[in-house]
Amino acid sequence: MTRTQITERNSLGHSTLRLLCSVLIKPGTRVEFCQMIEPTVFVDLLQRVVFEEVKSLGAVESRRLRELLPARVTLQGFPEFDLPEFLGPGGVTEQEIEKLFESVFRLVQLSDPAEESLA
Repeated sequence: MTRTQITERNSLGHSTLRLLCSVLIKPGTRVEFCQMIEPTVFVDLLQRVVFEEVKSLGAVESRRLRELLPARVTLQGFPEFDLPEFLGPGGVTEQEIEKLFESVFRLVQLSDPAEESLA
């Protein structure tokens, strides 16, 4: 994997996690997205751990997810984890919402080995 691909994956991962932790999607939709994404598409270890914790929490409301996530990630070996800092700004524009959803769909594609070979 090239440096450019790693940078792209990190950006996709960050945007995907922002969406998964947001109020923009319903808990059931989050669960469905998590089932379609393989944890191995996250090249950053912290992103992978956050994703796995989000996935393991299941269909909880985003508010509750945000309450539980910091302690769970800390227990996985990231004592300095700060969710708001990790996710970035809370508010998003319509254009940013599109980008967040595109990131999820791109990671879903990358989760399918047949799709990845076409990329």
